[in-house]
Amino acid sequence: MAAKKSLADYQREYEEIIYADRPKRNMLLTDLMIEMEKQFKIPKQRNKEWERENPKISAMYMKLVITRSL
Repeated sequence: MAAKKSLADYQREYEEIIYADRPKRNMLLTDLMIEMEKQFKIPKQRNKEWERENPKISAMYMKLVITRSL
């Protein structure tokens, strides 16, 4: 497994990804989401308690989800 990243690392990657063309952007965002899910043990189904305990991680993850849907 790769070295753990900070939220700032994920933010930097996100900022690079958003300028890619749509098909590539979606693929890269998906990869980033999967990586975050593994590292931060993000639940598969939405979990309000987990979100409350991990607000910064949750916000970053939701940013990825929303950007993918644009």
